[in-house]
Amino acid sequence: MKGRLLALALICAALPATAQQTLRPQEQSRLERFDQTAGRAMLQAFQTGSPADVDALTRALSGTAQVAFDEGLGGEWSCRTMKLGGLTGLVVYSPFKCRLTFQGDGYLFEKLSGSQRTRGFIALRDGRAIYSGVGYVAGKTPPDYADLAADYAGDGEIQPDIAVFERVSNQRARLMFPAPVVESDFDILELTR
Repeated sequence: MKGRLLALALICAALPATAQQTLRPQEQSRLERFDQTAGRAMLQAFQTGSPADVDALTRALSGTAQVAFDEGLGGEWSCRTMKLGGLTGLVVYSPFKCRLTFQGDGYLFEKLSGSQRTRGFIALRDGRAIYSGVGYVAGKTPPDYADLAADYAGDGEIQPDIAVFERVSNQRARLMFPAPVVESDFDILELTR
């Protein structure tokens, strides 16, 4: 099993950037500011969040990240959005439905329910599992991330998404979005099953 995971990691790392969807400079910049953005947003969330929301955030962040990809990740997941920083400090939503589908060089990720959705691809980049996708309002048909115009920043209904993916186990994972385009300073999408 570990041999297959290592082989998958080596294959993904060796893929040309086009196979992994080249990141636009805007999203690369958001990734480069990940720690700074997360720190500010988490301070505000822990200082202003309700006790129940702070407990949920603490659970979502608990657990050491494992090797990002595993054959057992595919399938249906429950996912819960947590919005940190900004006007509200911390908001934890009810669970929604999400899906991970193995594609050979990473995973297609889809948030399938709720008014705010996202769809994109998780691939290994510089030693991290990175999600590049498009967030959109339910009922809209989003373009693929690779098809976004070079200067497109989002319009409130469709926007570029970038996140770091961490697998804690085959039952728990998280997507962490630095500087999302709408509403907050940092988002966490907690995946459980």
